[in-house]
Amino acid sequence: MRIVITGSLGHISKPLAITLIAQGHQVIVISSKAAKRKSIEDLGALPAIGSIEDVDFLSATFAGADAVYCMVPPADNKEPDRRIYYSRIAKFYSQALKETKVNRVIHLSTFGADLNKGTGILLGAHDAEHIFNALENITLTHIRPTYFYYNLLNFIASIKFKGAMHANYGGNRKFPMVAPTDIAEAIADELLHVHNEIRYVSSDEKTGNEIASILGAAIGKPELKWNMISNDEAQTNLESFGVPTQLAQGLVEMYDSMYKGDLASDFYRNQPTKWGKLKLEEYAKEFSIIYNS
Repeated sequence: MRIVITGSLGHISKPLAITLIAQGHQVIVISSKAAKRKSIEDLGALPAIGSIEDVDFLSATFAGADAVYCMVPPADNKEPDRRIYYSRIAKFYSQALKETKVNRVIHLSTFGADLNKGTGILLGAHDAEHIFNALENITLTHIRPTYFYYNLLNFIASIKFKGAMHANYGGNRKFPMVAPTDIAEAIADELLHVHNEIRYVSSDEKTGNEIASILGAAIGKPELKWNMISNDEAQTNLESFGVPTQLAQGLVEMYDSMYKGDLASDFYRNQPTKWGKLKLEEYAKEFSIIYNS
């Protein structure tokens, strides 16, 4: 198969490319950075260097593909309205897919994308799913991963300077988490073997207190605690780190939805029969390396 992967050599796209190449598929990796060309070639993939906001470039790259994996790259703080950003990128993908008539499409979405309010920055994923759903004559799968393990890295500053993890979610409530490698494995499975309209992916679930205990043990701080804070405190903390007000509001609302249980409600109604391989205790080793670097 000829498969196009977006997301350059990111957390999901790189292991996905490695898996597909090992299986004998022709893989084209889209990256906006020319400096990534050699690394892509070294994997055994074909580099396509250009912008995903250039529909002509996307169409030329998608042409002749048997399948395309579409993801919306993380936006920087110049894009405080994530909802508009997600929709814009999804529309570029949609136009290119219409022009090239690719039959098989995997879209990286998120848990909570079923909800049309109250999820902050994830409303963009809700809108993106609807944009992709409007495409005709394609086999489409929305991959909905849960909370990424590497989001826990955002707590490093809090641990180092305040001695604890502070958030408006977690505490004594569980939430599902996922490793990017497990997402990549699910995408490869969808591309080659099964065709779900929606597929949730998760690796583990823990309470905030359990997370603090596991990460604390890994970094040599067994007394580490997870402290619950109010939405207002969370907003203030984010803005103190330079996060624009509108974006901070979206993040606070998203995590508040997770704490209340709304964000993961559809996930738990339709959770995967088989969870991912990488558990939090294993990820804690990577967290420790980064924490101590």
